[in-house]
Amino acid sequence: MTKKQKIEHSELAGEFTDDGVTVLVDIFRTAGSNEDWTMEVVTQSEDLIRWDEPFATDREAFDEFLAVVARDGIRSFLEDEEPSVH
Repeated sequence: MTKKQKIEHSELAGEFTDDGVTVLVDIFRTAGSNEDWTMEVVTQSEDLIRWDEPFATDREAFDEFLAVVARDGIRSFLEDEEPSVH
């Protein structure tokens, strides 16, 4: 039986609200590793947006999320009819 890997979540992960919209920003990697960080955004409708490329630090991941919100608005995560990949 394969043992499921434990996940370490960044302290920067959590709910983020802007313009009346709340999303869950999840930044994570394999626990106890020095692997790069993966980022996902989960909308209120449970749509999942995952970045293809990992980030060297959790801060880089969160800064990228903030940059998307500043550039495109938080509603950009809601308006795509097809799944988003960043």
